[in-house]
Amino acid sequence: MKSDDNFIVGRLKSIKYAAKGAWLLVTTEHSIIVQIVIAIIMTIIGFYMELTATEWLFQIFAIGLILVAEAANTAIEYLCDFVHPEFHKKIGFIKDIAAGIPFIAAIIAVIIGLILYVPKFII
Repeated sequence: MKSDDNFIVGRLKSIKYAAKGAWLLVTTEHSIIVQIVIAIIMTIIGFYMELTATEWLFQIFAIGLILVAEAANTAIEYLCDFVHPEFHKKIGFIKDIAAGIPFIAAIIAVIIGLILYVPKFII
């Protein structure tokens, strides 16, 4: 029974650390804050345009994809800055690749948005 208690306590601690990380992202990272504002705007538009359940799934996926990509980029940039605070060509290369993560996610989100919303305006 003792090992089960440790497992549960460990999972609860993991959830606590994850929630803390999410809170730090939402309250300190400007790119995440901007994306959350855009997500709120798109959610309001989604209600106004009366998205179907399936359309909501795609919109929520696109929003989540952007937020996860921004979080990954932020984590990689912080790690790079911690490991090598001064400018270094290879660190710059790594950070550029990391910046490509939200860029690719944004392209996918825009495509999803166009697929969802353009037909609603062409009636």
